[in-house]
Amino acid sequence: MEYLTVKHLHMSCAALSIGLFALRGVWMLRGSAQLAQRWVKVAPHLVDTVLLASALTMVVWSGQYPFVQPWLGAKVVALVVYIVLGAVALKPGRPKRVRAIAFGAALLTVAYIVAVALTRRVLIVV
Repeated sequence: MEYLTVKHLHMSCAALSIGLFALRGVWMLRGSAQLAQRWVKVAPHLVDTVLLASALTMVVWSGQYPFVQPWLGAKVVALVVYIVLGAVALKPGRPKRVRAIAFGAALLTVAYIVAVALTRRVLIVV
């Protein structure tokens, strides 16, 4: 498999992952029963596993490692923030207002990750 093939797989999975997260977030805000469907619980994990595997493959193949390449380090840190915010947003039990704020912050964080990926520059948010 070529590097560009893995890169396109990674970008496709990223888009699908973000789309699935946004869909689940909207369903959460609306209190939709769609969130209980089996595919909604399984598909994001499958997509995210392929996303992570493709990212690790690209890192190894390119020799560009997080925290050696500042833009990759910024993506990794932002990814951790995104995961935490996403978990707060989608996990039942918290007030809907808290979940809505976490959902919005997670979407802003993923927008930052995409911007850093496209520019390969660490963007300082003030």
